[in-house]
Amino acid sequence: MAGALVRMHHAMDAQRFFLVEPIEQGYGSWLVRTSKSDKSIVLVAEIAGKVVGYAWATLEERDWMMLLDACAALQDIWVDEEARRHGVARALLERVATIAKEKGAPRLVLSTAAKNESAQKFFESMGFRRTMIEMTREL
Repeated sequence: MAGALVRMHHAMDAQRFFLVEPIEQGYGSWLVRTSKSDKSIVLVAEIAGKVVGYAWATLEERDWMMLLDACAALQDIWVDEEARRHGVARALLERVATIAKEKGAPRLVLSTAAKNESAQKFFESMGFRRTMIEMTREL
């Protein structure tokens, strides 16, 4: 699933989002390592015993460069195509928010690809508001 997420972003903007194959091996081993931290929240969604989605968030300290106070940051959320529009992403996101709040995070932040308009609409429907726009210039 993480490989599909990376490939989707790379397809949207190959200059901004890198893709190193085999992505499942690289991203997967990195995600497993980072998910072991007590500052990580990792959830999976199942339907009929099959994993159809996951979410990963981290608890972050104050970031002076971003002028962002301590928070939880949604790093990844993915739902397989056939399981979309059945409330899976909503359930994952709500559970991440609940756990983050229980762990003391006062807010949940995220970034989404500029071209991923369906994700932006979903996040807005879940109460998120736009606060920053990343811009990239190739050198």
